[in-house]
Amino acid sequence: MSKQVIPFNQLGKHDVELVGGKNSSLGEMISHLGNLGVNVPNGFATTSDAFNRFLNETGLLDKINAELKGLDVDNVELLTETGAKIRGWVIDQELPKDLEDEIRAAFDELSGGQDIAVAVRSSATAEDLPDASFAGQQETFLNIRGIDNVLIAIKEVFASLYNDRAIAYRVHKGFEHAGVALSAGIQRMVRSETGTSGVMFTLDTESGFDEVVFITASYGLGEMVVQGAVNPDEFYLSKALLEQNRPAVVRRNLGSKQKKMVYGDEGSTTKSTKIVDVEKADRNQFALTTDELTRLAKQAMIIEKHYGQPMDIEWAKDGDTGEIFIVQARPETVKSRQDKNHMERYVINSKGAKVLTEGRSIGQRVGGGKVRIVTNLNEMSKVQDGDVLVSDMTDPDWEPVMKRASAIITNRGGRTCHAAIIARELGVPAIVGSGNATEVLTDGQEVTVSCAEGDTGFIYEGLLDYEVQRNSISTMPELGFKVMMNVGNPDRAFDFAQIPNEGVGLARLEFIINRMIGVHPKALLNIDSLPQETVQAVQERMAGYNSPVEFYINKLIEGISTLAVAFRDKPVIVRMSDFKSNEYANLIGGKLYEPSEENPMLGFRGASRYVSENFRDCFELECRALKYVRDDMGLTNVKIMIPFVRTTGEAQQVIELLEKNGLKRGENDLEIIMMCELPTNAILADEFLQYFDGFSIGSNDLTQLTLGLDRDSGIVSHLFDERDPAVKKLLKTAIDACRAQGKYVGICGQGPSDHPDLAYWLMEQGISSVSLNPDTVLDTWLFLADDKNKS
Repeated sequence: MSKQVIPFNQLGKHDVELVGGKNSSLGEMISHLGNLGVNVPNGFATTSDAFNRFLNETGLLDKINAELKGLDVDNVELLTETGAKIRGWVIDQELPKDLEDEIRAAFDELSGGQDIAVAVRSSATAEDLPDASFAGQQETFLNIRGIDNVLIAIKEVFASLYNDRAIAYRVHKGFEHAGVALSAGIQRMVRSETGTSGVMFTLDTESGFDEVVFITASYGLGEMVVQGAVNPDEFYLSKALLEQNRPAVVRRNLGSKQKKMVYGDEGSTTKSTKIVDVEKADRNQFALTTDELTRLAKQAMIIEKHYGQPMDIEWAKDGDTGEIFIVQARPETVKSRQDKNHMERYVINSKGAKVLTEGRSIGQRVGGGKVRIVTNLNEMSKVQDGDVLVSDMTDPDWEPVMKRASAIITNRGGRTCHAAIIARELGVPAIVGSGNATEVLTDGQEVTVSCAEGDTGFIYEGLLDYEVQRNSISTMPELGFKVMMNVGNPDRAFDFAQIPNEGVGLARLEFIINRMIGVHPKALLNIDSLPQETVQAVQERMAGYNSPVEFYINKLIEGISTLAVAFRDKPVIVRMSDFKSNEYANLIGGKLYEPSEENPMLGFRGASRYVSENFRDCFELECRALKYVRDDMGLTNVKIMIPFVRTTGEAQQVIELLEKNGLKRGENDLEIIMMCELPTNAILADEFLQYFDGFSIGSNDLTQLTLGLDRDSGIVSHLFDERDPAVKKLLKTAIDACRAQGKYVGICGQGPSDHPDLAYWLMEQGISSVSLNPDTVLDTWLFLADDKNKS
């Protein structure tokens, strides 16, 4: 008779049919990756043969098959009743004596006679079904103590093959129920109840961008993150920077982390864990340090390299020793299998729409319908095809109705929880971690759920119009210039980077300040003198960071480095902040420092602001962030752009100020571009180019200032046209000057995005690049390549 219990260190990745994907993977990592720095707690697994013997020899298999024969899994109430009955049979049945004896012997060897805590997890085996995904279908039990409790937990794991979701999944996929078996993995616990735990992927779960490691983290045992019961911290690290041993964290998002799971009073399946509140001070700190993130991400990269594919990994940090362990690893099964030569983009017109609530977006799609608030499994039948499923959190057993929904919204959860993974598999847009969806939405209310606008997903009132754009990008025709992109939102960088492009022609620093910081830099520099209510607002924003200035600089670093990593090996032109005084005033604390101007567009902005005595210290913070990204992180594809330079004297002052702050033209390949957006910039192009490495033309302001009009005025806005002969004459003057000096000249204004014929004219003038809004890149590119559109 074959062995029914096998230690992890005797297993490998080829043993999937014997012990399932999870357990074979644990064995593989212990055997092959331990000496490379991947730490995996030891344990043992029961085999699929043991499971099949248990069902066959006890007569359970025939009973179960008879019960499942002809079951309508779309009848949720009948599915729930049938699943519960079968699970009860399995749990009540005694294990065969020889199997129980082998389990007892293996547990004795693992424990060494000590009172240890173990995790008992399921590991599904599916012969000849490599694409099967069993995420969240079977049970996991943590902090199980004593062999008698371990034996009960193993039977509970066996029974979980007949969870409602698992039964429905097999039917929908056309799998035979008898074709899937279970292995139980018994693994030493990591004391993450006093530490932290979470999930990481070796790609971005939303865009599929595979040059980053995505990590989620929260306090206590990892089930809270996996189940979606907590909103965890989120981090992105660049693989290329990790390989170079440079600072690699490019994004940090602080989660609320309100609860944590810790050891319970007993080591049994019913009382092994309990959920407690997290102290506010801990909630306001990131759950992992930079050093811990780096160690974790490097383990993830080792695992990915060994398996040769993107991975989904669960990890835990021992709070007593500080050691970090890998407790599960499996192939990522959604984004890594998408055809990268075909793009599908959802574009929604949300202008003026009322936002009801928001959360973390899953799926980059849009859905809409009537709200159905569901509080437990018994209410599943309420959800009809096309409804928007709303709940506090979802359970994997809800999968049969999740596939009916046009969208899913939860109060709790992060991007790596089961609800998120299942939603991606089903192709259903989901917003997790909204915090209050069940309170602010009402049953039957019509809403639109948009996951197509970045990291943040929005729930809008009513049914909004949207379109789905599908394009093939396998071969894009050659053009006479480079097509770059205007990317203001770092949240979308990994997504936009997959559109054909030659880099970022305009990255607005003010967008990062507004979206990721939200506080006036003067308020952060002078926090001690602020009114108390403003101090409180600032402190809420800067939670997780040690000081106001560190918060400002680090958020700028995160935004800039995200763009630089997304468009690695391509230029990323970052424009220094170009808020006008009225826009700066709208930031927290802004009204304390900003003048009231009649015409802010022509007032205190751009270069004039940077060199002024009362803003210079703020500008220096921007310089510190850019210097760190370029020099410390090594992201020298970042170039600097200076906006709204009125005179050559201002140009000289700005260049000197940049150099004083460690950003010297030509040093470490630094190029400094000037925004050519004033008529004087084009008229005196040769003079301005003495100070800069090229021009990026801002056609919006250039047109307004050439024609002397305000495009926001409904009375004269009809005259606004970048194709006006006077504007084109200035454009040609600027292009010719740059070409004569062999310097870069691009355009980053709205004009080419709105008017492909203008882009064609610019190509004929010999412009180096045209930077377009991402949603217009493909159409404009194909328009320009079509000879029929030549003027």
